[in-house]
Amino acid sequence: MKGKVICVMFLLLGSITAVAQPADERDVLRLFYKKFEWMRSHRLDSLQMMLDERLMYIHSNGWVEAKSDVISNLKTGKLIYRNVVINDASVRIYSNTAIITGKGVFEGVMNGTEFSLSLLFTEIYIRKEGTWLLASRHANRLP
Repeated sequence: MKGKVICVMFLLLGSITAVAQPADERDVLRLFYKKFEWMRSHRLDSLQMMLDERLMYIHSNGWVEAKSDVISNLKTGKLIYRNVVINDASVRIYSNTAIITGKGVFEGVMNGTEFSLSLLFTEIYIRKEGTWLLASRHANRLP
């Protein structure tokens, strides 16, 4: 329940702060926050639709996943997200590319081992046929 409350809170905060933002920035940030909820709640059909076919998802430990890996690892339970708390996120749009940078705490289980990591991350979204897709993500641990 705590994870749901936090995710809903961030979605509401995103909606409140998005009033002063251009529509594209608002749309990308909403998708960004939904992605974490979909990963946590295993809404893999929704998640799959927002991932680019050539996705590179680079974790803080150097582990690299393609789109099929992200979906498979969540489906099999190799990687389970229990909670994601985004402390800071901002978006910059350049034509059909959006770059989100931020910080957050990510909690879950990887190969049966629990983790809680404070991360700095960059996500790159591209707009294809009017739809924003996650094309690349890279994260590194904060001290």
